[in-house]
Amino acid sequence: MAGLLTPLATWRGRITALLLVLLGLLPWYAPWLDAAGIISQKFALTLMTRVLILAIAAVSLNLILGYGGMVSFGHAVYIGLGGYTVGILAHHGVQDGFLQFPLAIGLSALLALAIGALSLRTRGVYFIMLTLAFAQLLYYVGVGLEAYGGDDGLTINRRSDFAGLLPTRGPDKVVAFYLVSFVVLVLVLWLVHRLVNARFGMALRGTKSNETRMQALGFATLRYRLAAFVIAGAICGLAGALLANHTEFISPAMMHWTRSGDLIVMVVLGGMGSLFGPLYGAIAFLLLEEFLPSLLRLVLTWLHGGVGAVLGAGATGTLDAWLRLAEYWQIALGTIMILVVLYARGGIDSLFGRPRHG
Repeated sequence: MAGLLTPLATWRGRITALLLVLLGLLPWYAPWLDAAGIISQKFALTLMTRVLILAIAAVSLNLILGYGGMVSFGHAVYIGLGGYTVGILAHHGVQDGFLQFPLAIGLSALLALAIGALSLRTRGVYFIMLTLAFAQLLYYVGVGLEAYGGDDGLTINRRSDFAGLLPTRGPDKVVAFYLVSFVVLVLVLWLVHRLVNARFGMALRGTKSNETRMQALGFATLRYRLAAFVIAGAICGLAGALLANHTEFISPAMMHWTRSGDLIVMVVLGGMGSLFGPLYGAIAFLLLEEFLPSLLRLVLTWLHGGVGAVLGAGATGTLDAWLRLAEYWQIALGTIMILVVLYARGGIDSLFGRPRHG
């Protein structure tokens, strides 16, 4: 586990260690933030639990995208399958988490095996379109499941029960589930770290760089790529099971292609081919998504006052007209993404002087 962190003598190692410590200790200092009026404890834990879960999904995508060069535009289908496995079992009265989670992971792995066996025989845009097509196929299957809410989704009345080890009701369930999500994220990071630094990971990265040369050296490149695809699907299915428990709701939107696009943005924003890049990307993307509109309103209010003081109140229009510009916060987010792509090619993680591997 110590291999996860770069030596603490480097800035990258210190920042990574500090980030993990802050995430791990959040349930203990969140009440202080609440008492200081900065942010509600429940809101902070709920938001950061979502961040951790989607970071797990982004880490799984990074295994095939960052290390394997496989641009999957249907990766969110495994989030949906993992979520629906938990939701459907709960709908039929099966609350046992020791059954729900292994089944969600297993079914996601089987689906990834089927999709990968067909899609990985293609390259480039054809691979992207095939993964997108399979994802949309499963999306519309979810829409057609009228017994489980169809397009409206299905509410999960009770979270998975792990033999009473975790509280499923009351205020303690928020803290407990956050800690579970954090532990799962750390374990997934450790697993991916071991994979990409083993012979398997070296072969996978070699396949990304020059598949023809790897085949000439005797490597069965399709098997390596398919194995990575299945592992990534299984991990993403685990994230889907966690997300279903977190939101206590499932819907076909979980597997829509736009959710896959969000995961790609997280990986690119954080840094492809780096271990902690997807975590940085998930934190940045989801926090910007949550707080950027409010930040823009503050900036626009300040600008309205400043411009009004210079040009006169009549020249600036009403404050409400200015604040309506904050509804287009996605433009600001897109601008940030463009700047990252242009000036931080390795994403956020490259700003810390990261190495080019896990």
